Amino acid sequence: MTKAELIEEVSKVVEMTRKDSEEIVEAILGGIVGSLQRGEKIEIRGFGSFRTRQRQPRVGRNPKTGTRVEVPSKSIPYFKPGKELLDLVNQSAQSAAASSSDDAAVRIPSTVDHDSEVPPIIIPMIGEPDAVPQPRPHNEEK
Repeated sequence: MTKAELIEEVSKVVEMTRKDSEEIVEAILGGIVGSLQRGEKIEIRGFGSFRTRQRQPRVGRNPKTGTRVEVPSKSIPYFKPGKELLDLVNQSAQSAAASSSDDAAVRIPSTVDHDSEVPPIIIPMIGEPDAVPQPRPHNEEK
């Protein structure tokens, strides 16, 4: 799914204009990026967590010339899926085939007080749930 497809799906689900949905998606992604830049951990219960990991400096090699190159340390973003997301992704093919992809949806638990009247966010799944991209065959000849 591309960012544009996500924006379009949000606009359909929440019945808002595409421009309003784009602002929502941009705000969410901007919040995640900003938190990662500050070194904070983001945890979305039932979905997963985002954090940064520090890579140590190392000596690499230029593949063209073979010369040694000093690679500095750097932070990389890391996503760890939650148990509920893993369970949804790893559902058996039989249960995935039983429900049509148009009717499938992911329910993200709300982080607000359960006594409030705010409903949970529901994001529909797009495409075939069991469609996994296959690696391209490696050609030995060049």
